[in-house]
Amino acid sequence: MIGRGRKAAGPRGLTGPRHAGHTMPADHLSALSLPVGDDGVVVGEDAEGRSQLVGFHRSTPYDVLLVGGLWTAQVLALRAAGTGARVVVETGRPHEWVALAQAAGAGLECITLHDVGRVPPLGATVGSPAVVVRDCGMRPPRGRVVSAPWQSVLTLLPYLSPVAPRLMRSATLVGVQRLSPQEAQQTGRILGLSRGEVEALPTLADGVTLWCSGGERQWVMTSPTDVEAGLLGTARRMDRSAAG
Repeated sequence: MIGRGRKAAGPRGLTGPRHAGHTMPADHLSALSLPVGDDGVVVGEDAEGRSQLVGFHRSTPYDVLLVGGLWTAQVLALRAAGTGARVVVETGRPHEWVALAQAAGAGLECITLHDVGRVPPLGATVGSPAVVVRDCGMRPPRGRVVSAPWQSVLTLLPYLSPVAPRLMRSATLVGVQRLSPQEAQQTGRILGLSRGEVEALPTLADGVTLWCSGGERQWVMTSPTDVEAGLLGTARRMDRSAAG
C-alpha cells in the first residue's frame, strides 16, 4: 500500500461467530492465494504486476498532491467514488468533469462539482467519508475546505508552478508524472529523489506515476478498465485544456 499510515491499536469491528478451524494437507498450501493488504483505492500496478493502493479514508487528515494529467485524477476520483466515498471536485473547468459526474452515480450524486472557492462544509464521518479533488490550475488558492478526519484532499497540478514546492512539502503523498528535464531536477531536489529517478521522469509513458511518501518510492502504471476507457479514453499525460 502506498503512503501507509499508522493504524489505531485494538480490534476493528465486532467479533464474529466462532467456528472450528479449517485444516488442509501441508502440500496444498502452495495453492492458496489470499488478497492480503490494506483497503484503499487501486491506483495501478507496480513493475511486478501487483496492485498498488492509496488509503484515502483515514481517521487523520490526508493530503495528496498529483503533478500530472487530468486523466489520472479523474480515474482516481471515479475509483474513490466506487469505494463509497463522496467525491467533491473543486474546479475551474467543470466542462471537463460533468460527463464523469453524471456517469459515476447512475442518478446519484456521488461526484459533485463546485466552482473554485465554493466547496461547502462536508461533515465527513467514518460512515460518510469524503475525498475533495482540487483541480484549480497552476496556482490553486488555499482551499476553504481542508483535509480532516475522514476527509482527504487530492490536489492536481498540471505542471510545476511557484506553489509546487510548498504543496510537495506539506503533502503526505506526492505523485509525479512526466515532466520536463528542468522540472524533474527541481522535483528531485524537493523530494530527495535519486539521480536515476530524476532522469527517468522526462521519459515516463502516459499513465505512469512515481508515488512518493517520506522515503518510500513506487513506480505505478495506471491502466483503465473497459468502463473507464469508454468514459475517459486511454491514459494521457497532456490535458485537452488547462485550468486557469
